[in-house]
Amino acid sequence: MRDYFSTAQAFDYSQTSAQDLHGTLEQLNACVECCDRHLDTRHSGKPAVALYCESQQGVATQYTFEQLHAYAAQFGNFLLTQGVKPGDRVAGLMPRTVELLIAILGTWRIGAVYQPLFTAFGPKAIEQRLHCSQANWVVTDLHNRPKLDELEQRPNVLTVGCTAASANEHDFWTVLQGQSRECDPVMLDGNAPFMLMCTSGTTGPAKPLEVPLRALLAFKGYLRDAVQLRAEDRFWNLADPGWAYGLYYAVAGPLALGHATLFYDGGFTVDSTCRVIDKYAITNLAGSPTAYRMLIAAGDRFAAGVRGRLRIASSAGEPLNPQVIRWFAEHLGVVVHDHYGQTELGMVLCNHHGLDHPVHEGSAGFAVPGHRIVVLDAQLQELPAGQPGVLAVDRERSPLCWFGGYLGMPTKAFKGKYYLSGDTVELNVDGSISFVGRNDDVITTSGYRVGPFDVESALIEHPAVVEAAVVGKPDPERTEVIKAFVVLQAGFQAGPELAETLRLHVRQRLAAHAYPREIEFVEQLPKTPSGKLQRFILRNQEIAKQQAPSA
Repeated sequence: MRDYFSTAQAFDYSQTSAQDLHGTLEQLNACVECCDRHLDTRHSGKPAVALYCESQQGVATQYTFEQLHAYAAQFGNFLLTQGVKPGDRVAGLMPRTVELLIAILGTWRIGAVYQPLFTAFGPKAIEQRLHCSQANWVVTDLHNRPKLDELEQRPNVLTVGCTAASANEHDFWTVLQGQSRECDPVMLDGNAPFMLMCTSGTTGPAKPLEVPLRALLAFKGYLRDAVQLRAEDRFWNLADPGWAYGLYYAVAGPLALGHATLFYDGGFTVDSTCRVIDKYAITNLAGSPTAYRMLIAAGDRFAAGVRGRLRIASSAGEPLNPQVIRWFAEHLGVVVHDHYGQTELGMVLCNHHGLDHPVHEGSAGFAVPGHRIVVLDAQLQELPAGQPGVLAVDRERSPLCWFGGYLGMPTKAFKGKYYLSGDTVELNVDGSISFVGRNDDVITTSGYRVGPFDVESALIEHPAVVEAAVVGKPDPERTEVIKAFVVLQAGFQAGPELAETLRLHVRQRLAAHAYPREIEFVEQLPKTPSGKLQRFILRNQEIAKQQAPSA
């Protein structure tokens, strides 16, 4: 295994781009990088599989790079007949099926920009994002198509299974069948966009940002070094391509490496996860802490179904609870590593599976080679180990950092040469970085600063707890008191006795000042569609209760 420190120190952007790109930084096309360059099958004698599809009913199909190349050309040619030009936006409101991947690759082929729309979005969320992108075309299916009828300005629509074609309404497969399977790719500069993303955020409307073609270098580097995606691996990223982690690392990244990806068109359950892992002999798994917590809550029902299959697993979306790491090691013999990133950056801070470096619980890891990550104080001074501050990217010394700002919107995230993430972290002596919490999530109680993640992790380690969210509740004496919202495992009874047991459990696990003085048992926690906790909702509820007039 390569040494992390020597690899990071020797990173050369020009050399990396020459090795990792089929084209050059001045002549790039994402469809070429993710499809065309993998058509040569002389090494195996048979076409290489690019996509495995598994339906909720267990129907399996697979598609080669050759097949996707032909379909993408047909899709691109249709867009060209409709006047779509390089730089125009095409949105996808699609489940995880082959049509989704065809639309993505075909859009890229003609130099247009793909915008993902999560299928759980309602009409208002869709409308807001289409307004950001000005996309004139939406690719969808019959299940999601009715949502577009409620938009004030209806886009042109390609629907899988459309039964009522019109001037601006087309059936997906019908229009493809009428197009040539030859379509010259449009080559663009590496700074030209090929994705348009909207950050989910916790307050205010979603913010649009463009992802340039050169971000493919960062996507490939992450999958190779952090996820350690090997040629012999069977890879499954549980994330939905309607969000950044899924689109970056379940679509663009694996295909750019010439590796097959897997789409499961169904809801997340323990049983379906076990079935897919077993059926496709998955060895390399990527998911979110929320998904992993649900899996380990099933105990041996999950373990028995996948034991001996997985080689490694990766986690992203929120800090990974130590309990999950220990459970996977103990019950499956599998190493789970925590990875940190943002829609704006991709993954930039990781415990790398493919690079040798120290790993300890609670650390989000080391900067991905090609990035310099620092911890800053309020005066933008870089902090030494042991002092919490804001995680920042030194853009002058991070050639893989591609984020240039939000589309048509100002940002306060750029301060001089730094991009400020908005997350509070702490540098460790070994050079790794530990996550403390969002700036607005960190709790100040009796002069202490307490990260909600630590308290949540301690709560989740108790057998009665499935999930927990911790916030600071305003308090005149202590500034804030720690309050926990807890979802219980089946078979446990909410009540004062259990609340006291959990308080003592956390106090013993952490410190006298870092336990929840208040615990409220709830059925579920507020989350974004991508599964991130929305602590601000719970915090605002507590503020509203205090401000409400007494009866």
